[in-house]
Amino acid sequence: MRGRRKPPAAPLPQRDGIDAVRVRLPEDPEGLWATVGEHLADRFDGAIGADRVAGMLAAGRFVGADGVVVRGSEPYAAGRYLWFHRDFAPEVPVPFPVGVVYRDERIVVADKPHFLATMPRGRHITETAVARLRRELELPALQPAHRLDRLTAGLVLFVVRPEDRGAYQTLFRDRRVRKEYEALAPYDPSVALPRTVRSRIVKERGVLAAREEPGEANSESRVELVEHRGGVGRYRLLPATGRTHQLRVHMNALGLPIVHDPLYPVVVEEGAADDFSRPLQLLARVLEFTDPVGGEPRRFESALRPSAWPDR
Repeated sequence: MRGRRKPPAAPLPQRDGIDAVRVRLPEDPEGLWATVGEHLADRFDGAIGADRVAGMLAAGRFVGADGVVVRGSEPYAAGRYLWFHRDFAPEVPVPFPVGVVYRDERIVVADKPHFLATMPRGRHITETAVARLRRELELPALQPAHRLDRLTAGLVLFVVRPEDRGAYQTLFRDRRVRKEYEALAPYDPSVALPRTVRSRIVKERGVLAAREEPGEANSESRVELVEHRGGVGRYRLLPATGRTHQLRVHMNALGLPIVHDPLYPVVVEEGAADDFSRPLQLLARVLEFTDPVGGEPRRFESALRPSAWPDR
């Protein structure tokens, strides 16, 4: 079977660092839709309602590949591409900048702040690291090569050119990137460190916290104590795998929950999790790898530091 032809380039520019939505009109062997408007009303009725779709068509919000406004009365044509911009719900601005640690023609290494999602997901769309960097650096094609948890701060690698993204994503998929994290957590002299923690972690969709279960281990983390002060330890964490919340789960399992963690050991109310004055004390501090395009060794270190380290 021959593959589907590559879609044409979007005729609409990004809005707030977010691409327009692309819609391909599907085959219609039963002749259900005489017009474009009838199909769009059926397609998006459950999401925004047919009346809202009609209003968007009347306002000229849908365009074709040539950038010309598409009217709802136009005859239905299977295989045709349309584009439109979504309406975004208001988002609470994250009051911290996205730092740029390194930038060249291929990659951008950014210092993502706490509370900022890496990429659009759920209720976080324009207040994401990729959307901000696209706007601030004027790099509309910028894409992340991997994801860093929203509450964790530190290094994220972004790819400038779409044709290079697969090579950098493969580094992370194949675990060819050395990652080093820093965390603040209680100091307990009875916990023997350093040690390697292995366990089976399960994260269910719709459930905030992950959990450990009996069975074959699917996660591995090296935990080292760097120093301690005032009952707080500073830990170096070296994950060998990348399960969701892995470092947070493993530290909690050791009886050393990371400072200001809103999920481990106890899930707090959703609003309390976004208290900007109490960021999770977990930082992605080092990324190290061999560049898959240029072949040179790369090592980057975050300029951020955990904020809850006690004064002497």
